[in-house]
Parts: sequence; structure tokens; C-alpha cells
Amino acid sequence: MGKRVAIIGAGVSGLATIRSCLEEGLEPTCFERSEDIGGLWKFSDHAEEGRASIYQSVFTNSSKEMMCFPDFPYPDDFPNFMHNNKIQEYITAFAKEKNLLKYIQFKTLVSGVNKRPDFSVTGQWDVTTERDGKKESTIFDAVLICSGHHVYPNLPKESFPGLKLFKGKCLHSREYKEPGIFKGKRVLVIGLGNSGCDIATELSYMAKQVIISSRSGSWVISRVWDDGYPWDMVFVNRCETFLKNNLPKAISDWWYKKQMNAKFKHENYGLMPLNGALRKEPVFNDELPARILCGTVSIKPNVKEFTETSAIFEDGTVFEAIDCVIFATGYGFAYPFLDESIIKSRNNEITLFKDIFSPSLEKPTLGIIGLVQSLGAAIPTVDLQARWAVKVIKGTCALPSVTDMMNDIDKKMREKLKWFGTSKTMQTDYINYMDELASFIGAKPSIPWLFLTDPRLAVEVFFGPCSPYQFRLVGPGKWPGARNAILTQWDRTLKPTKTRAVGTPLKPCLPCRWVRLLALPILVIALFLALIQ
Repeated sequence: MGKRVAIIGAGVSGLATIRSCLEEGLEPTCFERSEDIGGLWKFSDHAEEGRASIYQSVFTNSSKEMMCFPDFPYPDDFPNFMHNNKIQEYITAFAKEKNLLKYIQFKTLVSGVNKRPDFSVTGQWDVTTERDGKKESTIFDAVLICSGHHVYPNLPKESFPGLKLFKGKCLHSREYKEPGIFKGKRVLVIGLGNSGCDIATELSYMAKQVIISSRSGSWVISRVWDDGYPWDMVFVNRCETFLKNNLPKAISDWWYKKQMNAKFKHENYGLMPLNGALRKEPVFNDELPARILCGTVSIKPNVKEFTETSAIFEDGTVFEAIDCVIFATGYGFAYPFLDESIIKSRNNEITLFKDIFSPSLEKPTLGIIGLVQSLGAAIPTVDLQARWAVKVIKGTCALPSVTDMMNDIDKKMREKLKWFGTSKTMQTDYINYMDELASFIGAKPSIPWLFLTDPRLAVEVFFGPCSPYQFRLVGPGKWPGARNAILTQWDRTLKPTKTRAVGTPLKPCLPCRWVRLLALPILVIALFLALIQ
């Protein structure tokens, strides 16, 4: 075996990283503080310290064809959007199929990661672990942190005057598990993200009254998109990304807002974002608009202040006799085992090249996997991150100079400010990011070459969903089944819904959607040209 690599966390990021190490001939040791793999997707009926926590009813927001490991499709009969126990079943099957479990040390806490005295020469780390009350320190050639960013709750109590006076119950969404204890209660949910909307809609069937307070609004879209297909199978594609990046921004913004508003007018529901053109991650919820129409959920602006029993909103309205406030206010990320100066390279900010490597390290032997968010799914993202990171650690891929890395970081921060409204966000453009990483390892598919050599596949790759299989088509780690997986992805999408035979399954005509979309402007231009002649 080659270099010894410590991997912290055995969720999907950790498993992808173990597999990548093995593919490159490195020696991985994964430390997991719990007794099982799965990370975020491993449900527990209580929130555990240092671990991500989900509620019992969590389903995926990405469909199965878009969130698999690129060489390990889900079973045909799995639903497109899966309950958390189905994801856990899949993750377990992947770990067993790839023989990863033997590299994991369970019930082992990493309490320290420190540079060795000769780090500038060797790039090595002292990793301190704790198990059964015993501490142990081990030398590793590299460390990859895969502990996720849904562990440490963001609870901004200081932003709500009077909250200390409030006599009802307060909790963060990570502590919420099921709706039964809220039967007949009056509940205020702070936050209009995925968790906040999921919890509010679930509570609306049992609670007496549910109000969501939102500071800035959000787009809310359904998992069911055009013609009933999964949203990401239609929305996340290379053609759409190409047009978004090349059309004038005014047209791109108009188009985006039209897509987000296609099912219902957000202005009429109190949901409209303050800046609808920003590409902040939308909320995925199939029920919220209906619950608002039925009057079981109401949307209010930000809370101005709390009293002992009520909340006063910025519009002057009051929610009286509140029993419980649930803060669905997201998470921060922290690495208590690591000196933060190691990953903070400027103005006390965490600045990472391609969201993985710190430019300030003398040797690129520490990386963070999974510290990124996009409209794409986490599993294919961390798989590609791990493949590149491991090659950097092995020495078969080199990082640019510190100056070039910092310039790239600055460029990306400007792009984030343009598209997401802030430069300090984990969000990124999924396809562009994946293509960047893939190009580093020679795994980016060439669209022009595909159109010349395999037109049928090229149409699926460019016009169809940007599914994970695309990043195992060519180059190192190429999977022989990738082409067939792409050509049959709609079959696997339709199979679980065709439980009653009523004709031939209807697959989308991929280029037709774009022909219809462009037909009107082409017609207008043609008429204009005809009139001026």
C-alpha cells in the first residue's frame, strides 16, 4: 500500500474517499464516532452530540438517477425520491459491494489533528483518537475531513429581542423527530428552508396552528416537474447551464424566475424572495402551497420581538399564545479537532481552493470533502471531490501556485456574489464545478467529440439530465457500464411509477423542449426581419 490517509467520518463523503484511496493504491483508515455508516442518513430517534440529525419523515430532494455513486445505480424498483431508510439501505449495499467496512474504526472519536514537527518536509500529521476512554496518537501522511456540515446548529437567539422572556418551548430543527408531541399546539417555525417547510407542513396535520416566519422569502418548487418527471432530471442539464452562462444576465434572470414561478405565483402566497434572480437553493416541498391554501400554514415576515407568550412580526401583526418555537435556521460548520488557522488563509476566513484544499499549507496533505452545496446531489459531488483530492495527495495531480489558487478563489467569490448574493456561501454551480474537478483528473466528457463519435449518447449527455454516470465515462476510474446507464436512465426513472400498465411508458423528447422554448423568439426575429425588408 501507499501513503497512509486518515479519513474522518463514514458518511457518504467518507465512503467515497475510502474507495478513492483504494483505487489509487493508498492505505485509508476511517474514524467514525458512531457505531454505523451513513452519517446524515442514519436516522436516530434522538439528536446525538457531534452527529448530523434528521427527522423520521425525511425524503430526498434529488432523484435516484441523479444522486447515485457514478458506478453503482440504485435498484430499478427503488422510488425516485427515497425515504431516508432507503438511502441507508443503498449506502450499506455500496459499502459492502466495494468492501469498505474493514477500513472503518467505529465508536472512535478524532480529538486532534496536528502538524508533525517536520510537516514542511514530510506533510505528515499526528491524529489523536479516543475509544473506550483511551487516547491514541498515530502518524498519517494525509488527512481528509468528511464530517459534513449539518452537525453544529445555528441558533441566532441574540437576533430576536425578548426571546429570553418567552415562556414556551424553544428548539432547533435538529431536535425535531416526529409531529405527535405537537398535537393541538400553536407552533412558530423560524426559517423558510427545506427543514422549516418540511416540519411546518408535517405539523399542519396535527398542530392547532402553524406559522412560518421568513426573513427574505424563498422559491418553493415541487419534486414533480414538467410532464410529471422528477425536477432534477429535467432542470439539471448541460444545455440549460450553457444558456444560463452565455445569455445576457437580464434574459437569464427572467427565464429563471419564470421557471420558479411556473406552478404558482409566489407573490400571492407570501413566499416571494426579496431578490428572485439570485440562484439560492430553492425549497423542495410538494405540500406547502396546498397547506397555505387550506389555511393550515401561514407565512409571516421576520420576528421583530418576542414577549412571554407571543411573537410580534415586522409588519406589526402578532402570533399569540405560542406553545413552541422551532428554529429551522440551518447549521454552521466547525472542526473542533483542528486548529482553524490551518484552513484560514486570509482575513480569518476559510478560503479553500475548489472548496477542498487550503492554499496556506506548505504541503497539500489535508483536504475537506463535502463542504459545498449546489442544485446537484451530494453523492456524485463528493465522489468526484475525493477522486481529485486523493490524486493530489498521491502526487499524480499538482495544485497551482499559491498566487494562482488565491486568484481562482477571488474569481469564484465574485461569481458567487453575482449569482447567490453573497461571496461567503457554500453554494456553487453544480455542472461547472463538476466539470472543473473532472477536467483535473481527465474525466470530463468532451461534448463535441461525443457528437462526432456517438450522437445518440451525445444527445442524452447534453440535452438530458447531467447524471453522475457522465463522470465515469472516460479517463481514470472509467466505468464500462456508464454509457448504458446513461441510455437507460429514463427506464429506471419510469419503472417504479409504472405499477399499473396503461400503455407504453412515455420518455421525454430531450431536444424538443429546447426547440419549443426557442421557437417563439426565432419567430419574432423572423417577423421583424421580414418587416424591415
